[in-house]
Amino acid sequence: MTVRIYGIRNCDTMKKARAWLDARGVAYAFYDYAASGIDRSQLARWTREVGWERLCNRAGTTFRTLPESETRDLNESKALDLMVAKPSMIKRPVLTIAGRGTERILVGFSPDTYESALRD
Repeated sequence: MTVRIYGIRNCDTMKKARAWLDARGVAYAFYDYAASGIDRSQLARWTREVGWERLCNRAGTTFRTLPESETRDLNESKALDLMVAKPSMIKRPVLTIAGRGTERILVGFSPDTYESALRD
């Protein structure tokens, strides 16, 4: 099983998720998409799995400060463009669990959901 966690290093929710994984001895790779960026193909793959509405953080400060012209009539393509340009608009964390030819993608942090996903 390969576990990766994507997000922004100093995000409080990211800190909680990483602390939870560390406390349970779960080995993972951390990818800081604020520092390194993220490509559209990666986001599109996640979107196919969880939906762009779940992946795009429309409640966050970055989204709320955008001009209405950028957020009006938001659809998947526009959301992907915005998330590539402004990775802080991606909900965090995104946890991927790969193994046995499948990959599971979790968005956000929930101890119960992580526990269940990592047990399977």
